[in-house]
Amino acid sequence: MSSFKISGGKQLKGEIVPQGAKNEALQVICATLLTPEEVVISNVPDIRDVNRLIDILRGLNVRVVRKKHDTYSFCADSVDLDYLRKPEFKTEGESLRGSIMILGPLMSRFGKAHMPHPGGDKIGRRRLDTHFIGFKKLGARFEYDDAEKMYRIDASKLMGCNMLLDEASVTGTANIVMAAVMAEGKTTIFNAACEPYLYQLCSMLNRMGAKISGVGSNLLTIEGVAELGGCEHRLLSDMIEVGSFIGLAAMTRSEITVRNVDYEQLGVIPDVFRKLGIHIERRDQDIVVPSQKSYVIETFMDGSILTVRDAPWPGFTPDLISIILVVATQAKGSVLIHQWMFESRLFFVDKLIDMGAQIILCDPHRATVIGLDRKHPLKGIEMTSPDIRAGVALLIAALSAQGESIIHNVAQIDRGYQYIDERLIRLGADIQRI
Repeated sequence: MSSFKISGGKQLKGEIVPQGAKNEALQVICATLLTPEEVVISNVPDIRDVNRLIDILRGLNVRVVRKKHDTYSFCADSVDLDYLRKPEFKTEGESLRGSIMILGPLMSRFGKAHMPHPGGDKIGRRRLDTHFIGFKKLGARFEYDDAEKMYRIDASKLMGCNMLLDEASVTGTANIVMAAVMAEGKTTIFNAACEPYLYQLCSMLNRMGAKISGVGSNLLTIEGVAELGGCEHRLLSDMIEVGSFIGLAAMTRSEITVRNVDYEQLGVIPDVFRKLGIHIERRDQDIVVPSQKSYVIETFMDGSILTVRDAPWPGFTPDLISIILVVATQAKGSVLIHQWMFESRLFFVDKLIDMGAQIILCDPHRATVIGLDRKHPLKGIEMTSPDIRAGVALLIAALSAQGESIIHNVAQIDRGYQYIDERLIRLGADIQRI
């Protein structure tokens, strides 16, 4: 298993281009199962989770051709559903949470599916009820075989309906939309997730011949169609990488230009970093973060301590809470970090405390960070990455710290960030993969 050896405390400089959006890639790649025609997707990130999903499609006998380093052609004209019963699929499906999103397309097109319990990060309970409640309302029947850890779904007669989602789940909304596009009649989805990933997915499906209105809002209306065709689609830049690079620049006092960020799709992300005192300049579709010796956390208008909390879109994405927390350790001032969506995502702060950060973990959802204003730099330690986002947060902390750090289990980071060590080395970072 790989580890990173990092010599920290060095200023970085240069330009970096964010990869294609991981979360969007998982959705739109699954959507290629909806048609026997060719679908071409570009700006695909070369990361473990995406590559695992592509391998699952290959197992389903989808013809996959890598046309360029970031462009793939998918043709699902001879899907082998028997693969779903094989041990290989069970192993692959359990290792990738995003694999749950093959269910909607398979149900929609073939009327049946099988699915092992999916894997993913150990960041607390991430229930799948929203997916299955939506499927049931469309007319699917399913059962869970506890002995085999396998879901079996009969969707031979999907009918449009009205539904109110119990939570604005991104993957749940995507899965239900893909199941509904070829259901008979009209489906309305209230409390739908409206992240840019969903906008991209729905726009792609419409180009394939679907009839989805309300795209970009939390009320989607879907008129079922008989079939879908092929199309071409380009992924957005990964907003989580963009936010990570902003945090990296601030922590290492570096001037970094983040290129081609699809700025209009970043939502409140730049403003949240600005509340921590970080200067961000927009230049068309690029972001420039100048070198800062110090950054001061804002307070609320009445002088009370700033709170940064995650929320469904258009709120602040939970995937950047770990980055915000790390960045706050070297700011001037204090901030309450409230990660309400996942109850175990803040447990990595013990490693930051060992590095010298002043953090009070109030409960599984909240942490108070007392900024050190760089007067007491973090120190390098040996640690282990618990999940994708915490892993990158620890990497940023290590790059800013004095001395040497070792981060184990960097395969977790590789799941979501392509060639991260090579790209940061080009900015001047001292990282060795060992």
